[in-house]
Amino acid sequence: MVTARHEAAHRIFQERPALLAPTFRLLGVSLPEKPRVEVLTPDVTELEPVERRIDSVLRLSPEKGGTPLLLAIEAQSRPDPRKARNWAYYLSFLESKNECPAYLLVVCQDKATAEWASGPFDLGTDDWSPLTVRPLVLGPGNVPLIVEPEEAEEDLTMATFAAMTHGKSSDAPAILEALASALHRTDPKTRKYYSELLEAGLGDTPTRQTWRDLMKNGSFFPGRGTLVEETFLEGKADERARSVLRLLEMRGVPVSDSQRTRVTDCTDLETLDRWFERAFRATDAEHIFADEPR
Repeated sequence: MVTARHEAAHRIFQERPALLAPTFRLLGVSLPEKPRVEVLTPDVTELEPVERRIDSVLRLSPEKGGTPLLLAIEAQSRPDPRKARNWAYYLSFLESKNECPAYLLVVCQDKATAEWASGPFDLGTDDWSPLTVRPLVLGPGNVPLIVEPEEAEEDLTMATFAAMTHGKSSDAPAILEALASALHRTDPKTRKYYSELLEAGLGDTPTRQTWRDLMKNGSFFPGRGTLVEETFLEGKADERARSVLRLLEMRGVPVSDSQRTRVTDCTDLETLDRWFERAFRATDAEHIFADEPR
């Protein structure tokens, strides 16, 4: 099952390709200078009924022309012995189809998985390996800790990625505090984007609640149940509840304190929409609650 945490770990490279340069410097691998980055389809299925899909595929084209480079990105949450054959297929397919070099970048959020993913993976028999897969790996062992707000502010994308990667570390609270401090100095749109991206990337961990406590303010990842999304929906509910009460007041329908409280305490938008429609016809405030469980 693809989780929000899994999605965020590779999606950040699609949406913020500037992250490629500093992370590849960490890996000691060169990339084309100032490349044009394109997001390609992750589908590597041929004519077979079995679907094969990479998390993300980017094409990096050199600024001054020349041979592009393909980058397949996989988010990996645990060791999986079946992955080596899949990764070999991905790389050979991409190179054959596009006639250019292809790298595999595996993004991990725990040390054991990162060590496993580093391989190398020899495919074949004990006495001969015709094919070896050597992934590039980013994980807690080589992604830096960013615990100073000033450093986080210099590169919010890298700071967010670092916070995701070290989400299970004992240093996580300090990392989150530095990033939160940096984000509160930015514009609202930037703050909302990185806040939600990180919350999704932390997944179902105690660190996620720490982040929710640090951040308090629309939605870039709808349906993920993030704090920003909940706050947005609560605001919509408050607005609709006031509309219900205002409509009843304009029509001269008395509303008791208990009825008013019931409306303002409701956070379900569908219910509030239903009450709003009934308020156009109601001659008694109790009529809007008809057949509604208390």
